[in-house]
Amino acid sequence: MDALEDTFRTLSIARRLQPSEATYILDLSLPSCASSESELLAVCCSNYSVHLHSRETLRQVGEFQGHTAPLCGVQFSHLSPHLLFTGSADGTLRSWDVRQPGSNATQVFRSDSTHLYCSFDVSCNDRVLCAGTEQVEEEESFLVFWDARMVQDGGESGSKMGGLLGVFSESHSDDITAVKFHPQQADRLASGATDGLVNMFDLSQGGEDDALVTTCNCESTTSSLCWTGKYLDQLLCLTHDEGLHLWDVARPDSDDTLTLLSSADARTLVQLPNQASLEYFVGGSWMSDEERILLVGGSNNGKLHLLDCSGSGLKFIKSLNGGHSATVRCFQWDAVAHCLLTGGEDGQLLQWKAGAEEISVGKKDSLKSISSMQLKTKAHRKQATKKDRSKLA
Repeated sequence: MDALEDTFRTLSIARRLQPSEATYILDLSLPSCASSESELLAVCCSNYSVHLHSRETLRQVGEFQGHTAPLCGVQFSHLSPHLLFTGSADGTLRSWDVRQPGSNATQVFRSDSTHLYCSFDVSCNDRVLCAGTEQVEEEESFLVFWDARMVQDGGESGSKMGGLLGVFSESHSDDITAVKFHPQQADRLASGATDGLVNMFDLSQGGEDDALVTTCNCESTTSSLCWTGKYLDQLLCLTHDEGLHLWDVARPDSDDTLTLLSSADARTLVQLPNQASLEYFVGGSWMSDEERILLVGGSNNGKLHLLDCSGSGLKFIKSLNGGHSATVRCFQWDAVAHCLLTGGEDGQLLQWKAGAEEISVGKKDSLKSISSMQLKTKAHRKQATKKDRSKLA
């Protein structure tokens, strides 16, 4: 990671998009490397809208509306730069054609009317969508699967469930807060919930009992999952109370699942310079070219900290100052443009590049303080129910 570390150490703000209204940026997505010719990036906001921005200048070039409850994520198709997916607590997943900003969703995916989604993902071959629900009637939570290729009515009315493949109902007992397909194996899926469990499935095995190949216990509420490792056979789990777990799952159907790193409070694993505070983790990302994990943390005043994560612990790389003024919610490394993109609760979208000088985009006087903004998304910070079972064969 030496070359990339040199880049990280010289990062500074290249462009700053000021918010035009008091909304949080909750998540952002770039087209996959296979579709790197796309000039767009997408963000989802706390006012239930999805914004399209120029990948180079950050200027907003389009918007989609249709969701009626908090969004749980936004993601480009793996195979097409023109197709965008979103999920929401309104009980729908939707796909959009980014060539037609402002249009209705091209497809709407639904299941039971009691299902409110708090996580979703699409398989690496774009064939299967999976969403995790909130707990239903204090009893069950569901993993819901659709055939993403089945053309459906994009209308808002009715309760059509076209493309629905089925549900898993026994693997989690509380809100399913993270769902992550394997980047290269379309049948491999990981899920995490507020019940303290992280499950791994092989969907090619059929029903839920056969598909569930292993269960790990993070003893807290999962906030994010990321497949990592040279052969993408490791799983990084971050929790809402800043715990971190890194598991070797090369043989998930055996008893060889190995904990490489585990901490109930990973903030204690690294000492930042100048007595800087590490108050939360934004997330982790596998840097395939460097074969390292980039972990991004922050302070509530908006300062960011870039960390290298491995089985031996965390290593400080660089702090990013002068950018955000509130908690950062999302980031992505743009491997094509060699820049870091970040968005947060101050409504700003920032682009960081090596040795850059800042160019502001938008109205500076429109920036709202954190106290003037009302969060419109559910925070999953329930006390996890610790399970006796730590592994299922």
